[in-house]
Amino acid sequence: MKINANFDQRVVVHSADLEWVKSPMPGVDRRPLDRVGEEVARATSIVRYAPGSEFSPHVHTGGEEFVVLEGVFQDEHGDFPTGSYIRNPPQSKHKPGSEPGCVIFVKLWQFEPQDRTHVRLNSNFMKPVPLQGALGVEVIPLYIDEYEEVNIQHWAANTNVDVAAEHGLELLVLSGDLTESGDSLKQGSWLRLPSGSTLTAQAGSQGAKVWIKRNHLHSVNAQIDRINAVNA
Repeated sequence: MKINANFDQRVVVHSADLEWVKSPMPGVDRRPLDRVGEEVARATSIVRYAPGSEFSPHVHTGGEEFVVLEGVFQDEHGDFPTGSYIRNPPQSKHKPGSEPGCVIFVKLWQFEPQDRTHVRLNSNFMKPVPLQGALGVEVIPLYIDEYEEVNIQHWAANTNVDVAAEHGLELLVLSGDLTESGDSLKQGSWLRLPSGSTLTAQAGSQGAKVWIKRNHLHSVNAQIDRINAVNA
């Protein structure tokens, strides 16, 4: 299966406009944003857990990264409310579910294979700080290494924002709205820019809160090769 699988193209998806697709587990539905592979896939999705639903225990061979958008995500490591950012690296395992129900933005099979760093953060308790050289932008750092940088940014109303994306960039609108290259992005909208791009955007009249990952697409071909090997 391939969805938005040309990583040399700019892509915008308004996830709120997509239909929910059933997963193999009852009560767990997905809105795919990009995907290469079948049930084992390099994938970016919005996932909804109905109240009381759960996945069976499993190992994340290629790693898992997610943001809790609504409700409370739960596993044996804890309860993770709206605003939580989690990285479960390759070879980690858990039994996910949600008694109250939740919605998460999740990325699978997008880690460096040697990564073993667990991250469990609640951004609600992290104070944004002004981003140097970017008037009207405050940032909450979530993760950075030699391969990628992940953060949450708060853009003041009508702020113009420019972000270099030498090795690609992804953005998810958490709240508010913005415009980018003539497209209006609202809560739940997802943008992916290819390597060599620059994000040039403007926050709307109420400002915007966005999740951003950048400089990570240099590894996409190797990730796809690993997925193909698993599915062979």
